[in-house]
Amino acid sequence: MKHQPSRQPLSLRSNPTAPFSAMTKTTIAMSISGAMLFPLTAMAQSAPAPGPDDTVQVASKVVIYGKHLDPNPNAEVGAPYKARTSGDARHTRPLAETPQTISVITKAAIDDAGVTDLKQILGAQPGITLGTGENGNAFGDRYIIRGQEARSDVFVDGLRDPGMTTRESFAVEQLEISKGPNSSFAGRGTAGGAINAITKQATLDKDFSRVSVGVGTDSHKRVSADINKGFGDHFAVRANLLYGDEGVPDRSPADRSRKGVALSGLWEKDRNLSVTLDYYGLRTKDNSPDLGYYLVGTAPNRVPAKNVPFYAQDGDFLSSDVDTFTARVNWKIAPAMTLTSLTRYGKSANAYVTTGANNATRYNNVTGLAYANVALDGGHTGWQDVDYFAHQSNLRWDTQLMGVKNEFIFGAEYADHKVVSGNYGVTNSAPFNCKSTAGAGANNAYCFTDASGTPATNLRKLAGRSAARQGWNQDWQVKTFALTAMDTVDLTDRFTAFAGLRADHFDLSLIRRSNLTGVIAGDYGYTDTLVNGHFGLSYKVLPKLIVYGSAASAQDINGGEPDSGTSSGYGGTVLYQNSVAGAKPETSINLELGAKWNLFDDKLLATAAVFQTRKSDVMEGANYDTVGTFNTGKNRVRGVEFGASGDLTEKLSVQAGAAFMKSAVLDSVTKTNIGRPVANFAEKSASVQLKYQATNAFSFGGVARYESDRCGGQPDTAAGFTATGDCSQPVPSFGVLDVFAAYRFSKKLDLRVNVLNVGNKDYFTAVYRSGAFMYKGDARAVRMTLNYEI
Repeated sequence: MKHQPSRQPLSLRSNPTAPFSAMTKTTIAMSISGAMLFPLTAMAQSAPAPGPDDTVQVASKVVIYGKHLDPNPNAEVGAPYKARTSGDARHTRPLAETPQTISVITKAAIDDAGVTDLKQILGAQPGITLGTGENGNAFGDRYIIRGQEARSDVFVDGLRDPGMTTRESFAVEQLEISKGPNSSFAGRGTAGGAINAITKQATLDKDFSRVSVGVGTDSHKRVSADINKGFGDHFAVRANLLYGDEGVPDRSPADRSRKGVALSGLWEKDRNLSVTLDYYGLRTKDNSPDLGYYLVGTAPNRVPAKNVPFYAQDGDFLSSDVDTFTARVNWKIAPAMTLTSLTRYGKSANAYVTTGANNATRYNNVTGLAYANVALDGGHTGWQDVDYFAHQSNLRWDTQLMGVKNEFIFGAEYADHKVVSGNYGVTNSAPFNCKSTAGAGANNAYCFTDASGTPATNLRKLAGRSAARQGWNQDWQVKTFALTAMDTVDLTDRFTAFAGLRADHFDLSLIRRSNLTGVIAGDYGYTDTLVNGHFGLSYKVLPKLIVYGSAASAQDINGGEPDSGTSSGYGGTVLYQNSVAGAKPETSINLELGAKWNLFDDKLLATAAVFQTRKSDVMEGANYDTVGTFNTGKNRVRGVEFGASGDLTEKLSVQAGAAFMKSAVLDSVTKTNIGRPVANFAEKSASVQLKYQATNAFSFGGVARYESDRCGGQPDTAAGFTATGDCSQPVPSFGVLDVFAAYRFSKKLDLRVNVLNVGNKDYFTAVYRSGAFMYKGDARAVRMTLNYEI
């Protein structure tokens, strides 16, 4: 590994005030300390060189322990599960001093956990549940934060990522989950919060080359590389490469393929000016994607079906292709003034053809008698081409005004997001084997067994299904210009205030047409301006303990979800008499009281918060052709959330959190919904990831997570209940345990073994609002990963 003595070491650049006395008293810690001090001693010209009579002591062999220097500039030195700062430069203070709940998952925690798709990582976090995507109500990964839809509220390095794709973590340095309404930072949407992926960037701090090779059960294969190389004092490049392929545990032959490349080039003129150019490309494809199980029975005895065989049809698929280019400029204009600028152009293409199955009533084609059978549905298809441009510039100005320190952020942002979408025409060529309509007559459906109970010989070819892409039926575009002003000010030695204000002016257009005839069905559009703010006040009880209060707002627009068309209950455009309705933006207000405590020499951050989010003017998606029925809903979420990240002891690391929440519909056009919980809402969720460094070379740990039961339904409205108060689309509670162990053979080589879902538990992560399909969590899987540092 190359060392560049002319560069300031990464640990000092990311945390210049970290005391060397806090370094762990181990050989690895001393070796890191020496590396940190070496450039400084090299600059100390007064130190004399050893003379001919001086004794030169040869250092003994250095043993490298499990912890190593982290290339993440936001990391807490010596605590791999803890981030010290946000990757978003608009957060001017460390996370421990930010008056807001922001959960951060570091790359070290992601690697140890052994999961790689963002859906798997985020689905295990407290306060986040998953929804059903790729089957009629959303493209890509679908997240629900504190009971509020967040599928469009995913950001990459602070810029919205509108391509609702399958997302991977190979190029991610850390994941930041902001809880509570967040429009002052993120713009429209973000009613429950936002997810910001901080990506790996080229650095001049050190050269490194790391290769990981993984194999495992279910034909798991994954190879990744992370290579950073500096050229002199001004240029550096970094490449992250990925090839992955695996079967879905216990759902063969369903499989997942991931291929990616992330390239980053840095030019740093000096400490005051740098330019970074990035390219990110990802190709994902799930062959024969599995829509999982389905619910059977009637409430209160409605439960997931058991032992459902694999039934996806040959030719079913789910794919995402992503290409983005990003330019970043960091310019220190003056000692107290810095400009940060990001410009991105991206394209993504998403497509899916999937098949569901559910228990249904069928009829004997000879006798006409009714009986129960499991039948394939007609399929779910869609394609989506996304084209987007975004620019964001933020000017930070640190100054003294009226005797107090101010950290101003002034920002401007322009975004142009365009989404053209359509579907596939499905053709079935196999003969029918059951009947879905009452009475005797010809078969017209596909069932797991025929009327006499004879099983289908090959479920994958049961329908002989094929699909052909059809033309577009929707052209959605929104252009947004936003201005932001923020200030963090030290009122006294103990009191700090934060205030932010953002105005978003947008122009939305939506063209709907028949993709068979080309006839335009509607051409809709409107403009509006959203204004949102955020205020926080913190008090330093102790030097490392703050308590805070904050208030924040968020707004979402009529038609803000590009995948929903005119399905207004899912975020699509609300129409009245075939024109855009005069609907007000949905508005969320969050109130939060919390505490943050840096413990154990800043190696552990403990957090606690109590909060309330109230959402009004909700688009419920019912009866919109009647005057006065839009903006009919209100709901509320109250809860408390706890978190801990970092090192409990020198050997024990933790990433943990728990959320306890209650939700209620406060108003609805359907009066029976009032008082019921919102859909897809888990009242209790928790996760704990622990890692213990047993010896210099050996470590082990585990991840335990729990989610209470929840009830499915349409987003932002009441969960589905029967007249007797029983949930009609239940998702049972679950607890899952994963374990891992790692052994470091040398300074350069280590091996990690992960066992996911140790108990091989059947559990379910999401339900469609009708209960027709449920996403099943992965069964037990074993992964072995060999990491080599060249």
